[in-house]
Amino acid sequence: MHAIGVDIGGTKIAAGVVDEQGTILAQTRRDTSPDDASGIDRAIADVYAELSASYEVNAIGLAAAGFVSADRSQVLFAPNIAWRDYPLRDNVAALIGKGVTIVVENDANAAGWAEFRFGAARDVDDMLLLTVGTGLGGAIVTNGELVRGAWGVAAEIGHMRVVPGGHYCGCGHEGCWEQYASGSALVRDAQAAAIAAPDRAARLLELAGGDPEKIVGPQVTKAAVEGDPLAIDLLAELGRWVGEGAASATALLDPALIVIGGGVAAAGDLLLAPARKAFDEQLSGRGHRPEAEIVTASMGNDAGMVGAADLARL
Repeated sequence: MHAIGVDIGGTKIAAGVVDEQGTILAQTRRDTSPDDASGIDRAIADVYAELSASYEVNAIGLAAAGFVSADRSQVLFAPNIAWRDYPLRDNVAALIGKGVTIVVENDANAAGWAEFRFGAARDVDDMLLLTVGTGLGGAIVTNGELVRGAWGVAAEIGHMRVVPGGHYCGCGHEGCWEQYASGSALVRDAQAAAIAAPDRAARLLELAGGDPEKIVGPQVTKAAVEGDPLAIDLLAELGRWVGEGAASATALLDPALIVIGGGVAAAGDLLLAPARKAFDEQLSGRGHRPEAEIVTASMGNDAGMVGAADLARL
């Protein structure tokens, strides 16, 4: 039987029919507003109606960026969508009717599950996924089971405090790991470098039309691929933070594999090589233990959709 996976973003939802092998058979999308929670409900019902007209579907997985309740029915809190103790499962069920299982899952958990089941981590039982995008998300699989914690909100790994009194984080605290190991951190540091040393940042400024505030992450990656020294250094610094934090997480979790996903992972070895170096330097007991390999995620932008659909079947 097929399931539908829905990846819910701030301005759109992407949905697909997914078979038991993780293959997407059909896809669609709808534009949404982050301030219109009921509009998101209606968009989910709409994509279900479209996709179920051609495929027999008995489950829907909803991948949501936020804290998801332990029973996988509500979004307790979302930073970018107007969800506060929001009964997403029941609201969608009221629109589509009975006979379909609906499961809500954290989006990073869904992406991590897709990598574990069908992607880069399909050959291991213990893995850590780090999604290096606007923020830093995480997913943990231990002994073949997704770790959700007592209340459903485990693996918010980007909010481990790594620099007391450090950069302010949107979560309300200071010095969270995602403030140093994310696309937002990369952009912040690139913009600061362009203001402080415009000559050294000439290529980045050229790509941004001369305005430091218009520098974005893909421009840094583009310049680094071209060989720009500043862009290479910026990605190396980001990689260092990723690797050092991954070493600390490994002291707790002991994963067989660390999978790096998210938009910044497109930088490839410009990010991963310094991440691996920092991981090696900071791993406790190195030389006296097996070491996790650090690899790039393989499922791309479809991971949340595929993982949500697969989890809805379980």
